[in-house]
Amino acid sequence: MRRWLLHPKATLAARILLGLVFIAAALPKLADPPAFAKAIWAYELFPAWSLHPLALTLPWLELICGVALCLGFWLRAAALWIGALLLSFCLALAINLARHHPVDCGCFGASTPRTQAEQLTDMRWLLLRDMGLLLLVIQLLAATRTNQMAGRHPGKAKGTE
Repeated sequence: MRRWLLHPKATLAARILLGLVFIAAALPKLADPPAFAKAIWAYELFPAWSLHPLALTLPWLELICGVALCLGFWLRAAALWIGALLLSFCLALAINLARHHPVDCGCFGASTPRTQAEQLTDMRWLLLRDMGLLLLVIQLLAATRTNQMAGRHPGKAKGTE
């Protein structure tokens, strides 16, 4: 099982999937920073002074990390940043779920209006999705650690150096 999970093709698939998800998430936020600031505000976790800096920097961080993963550079740094972002997204969703406070996650831009019950259900699914993405981050970190220890470049098969 370990051999399969750390296989270069599994690592390539994980980094491309993560990269594309984060690129797709960043683009609508970059196109409409005020809407993203409003989405952040809805979580009721951040002081007002931090909304605009967060709305302007988080999408760029997502985009840079997503592109890095897709192109295969800064793999561990990009995976660590994406892991930190996913953990913070999970925490924000979990806090608001515990409060029974429905929020639109703001992940891929604005969504259609829904009832409070529908939003809370969506938040549970989003939390599961983010945990699944965290598993990909863990796979990528494990694979790049193994490859660094073996002196190989991640994504290259044995004997192709």
